[in-house]
Amino acid sequence: MAQVPQTFLDALAVRTWCSLALRALGRAREEIDAINVYPVADGDTGTNLYLTLESAATAVEAVFAGYETGSGEPSLADTARALAHGALIGARGNSGTILAQLLRGMAEVLAGDPGPGRPHLDCTGLRLALRRAADSARQAVAHPVEGTVLTVASAAADAAEEAEGDCGTVARAAYEAARTALAATPGQLAVLGRAGVVDAGGRGLVAVLGALVEACTGEDCAQEVPAAADPAFAASSAAHAHEAAAAAAECADGAGSGGPAFEVIYLLEADDTAVARLRTRLDALGDSLVVVGGDGLWNVHVHVDDAGAAVEAGVEAGRPYRIRITHFGLGDVHTGGERPPRERAQRVVVAVVPGEGLAALYADAGATTVLARPGEPPASGELVQAVRRAHAREVVLLPNDAELRHTAAAAAEQARTEGIRVALIPTRSAVQGIAALAVHAPERRFDEDVVQMTSAAGATRYAEVVVAERQSWTTAGICQAGDVLGLIDGDVAVIGPDVTATAETVLDRMLRAGGELVTLVVGDEARAVADRLEARVRESYLAVDTVTYPGGHQGALLLIGVE
Repeated sequence: MAQVPQTFLDALAVRTWCSLALRALGRAREEIDAINVYPVADGDTGTNLYLTLESAATAVEAVFAGYETGSGEPSLADTARALAHGALIGARGNSGTILAQLLRGMAEVLAGDPGPGRPHLDCTGLRLALRRAADSARQAVAHPVEGTVLTVASAAADAAEEAEGDCGTVARAAYEAARTALAATPGQLAVLGRAGVVDAGGRGLVAVLGALVEACTGEDCAQEVPAAADPAFAASSAAHAHEAAAAAAECADGAGSGGPAFEVIYLLEADDTAVARLRTRLDALGDSLVVVGGDGLWNVHVHVDDAGAAVEAGVEAGRPYRIRITHFGLGDVHTGGERPPRERAQRVVVAVVPGEGLAALYADAGATTVLARPGEPPASGELVQAVRRAHAREVVLLPNDAELRHTAAAAAEQARTEGIRVALIPTRSAVQGIAALAVHAPERRFDEDVVQMTSAAGATRYAEVVVAERQSWTTAGICQAGDVLGLIDGDVAVIGPDVTATAETVLDRMLRAGGELVTLVVGDEARAVADRLEARVRESYLAVDTVTYPGGHQGALLLIGVE
């Protein structure tokens, strides 16, 4: 990808940088995963960095997509804010959370007013942005450790401040200093020195800074950055990763058997004062504490033994959501620090679900779930990670959303290149996924199971009841903001002022064509509607059964399936 050299940073340059950085992390992901030994040797730093940046890049692309139908392009400030927000809500793991704060620190400068008639940032602004990034990331970590991504970021900022020239020159100085600092990390952090590797998070930051150089100068910086302290040692990465994991497990400074059992991550809506108290509370509960964000929205990351207490602390501070709890499995460590490899399952269902209630339902049925929040659809990388997490030879993928079909197809293709047999069933709603899951039989041959699940999903009509956010044209006429919409098989069929009446009309229309089972998935805001619909089915459709599931906080007030 040839780039036009930039003497300044504008919205398009930031967009280009995001794209190039995502490509660079994609290429380096496996290498970075392999050298991940600190703070926990769980082999996912490269994947977490990629997913964090993918979320940031998706947010930037969404801003540009909003201008496609009109004239002009987004401002640098709008693009920078999207970059920071996307990274914040998509941050994964310790290094991903720190990367989100690095990007946020840069965005705070990029989003500032560059002056009248100057919709861009010059080299002085880039120096300030890199300095703000390094300082804010260090402040976000409760107990900064040298020899990590923080050290690499500080070295890059120091070099940028001394560089003379345009943005390309500043970016190049930051990149070269970061590479030098990365090579020195094994001498600063004992666990890295014992394993013979550089810091995984720092390696990812070097890739991101290399992409910045390419965006500013057009020069490809994809040079080999040694994964090991000794380049000759880097030749055998598989053995390297094995030795690194063992060394980390034997380490006494938090990465071994004495470390916390859980990684807890969540987004949090809270004010600054509450977050300050939360930092103190979480710092007493565990380690690897990183809290990033601002303006009422935060991403919280911590390693603890009591995951429930970490979540409760978030509840006391504000409203936590998108909660992810990962067990490190350290209780299974044997003498020598090796974890026994988990046996690969034969077949697992991976499903995207729109709310916590359905996530629990799918999980109880044995599925691996990916939670999709309203307005935050999962990216392909997140689906690939879920397929890997399922740890199965065969995977049935249920996107449960017509808009996710292409994303799921890309994830399935990526997983197949890794030797996993994946079948994509194009479910367009979570109720179709429930129908498919109900007939899932792992003991059947893979092809037969996929056919039966596809047939069950295809035989299920689906509907949802939502509230219109704005005035718009629909297949049922013009709706106003606040109107209740009933969508059947993806098209608006009913517009009404009342949730219950609209839901009843939708259900009646669906049952006119017949049906044996009605499935209701009820959101938190529409629990009373379920009782009325169940009574209506009992009174008017004697041969039809009804089953109701709590959906929790989901995009639709109500999901309806008719089989």
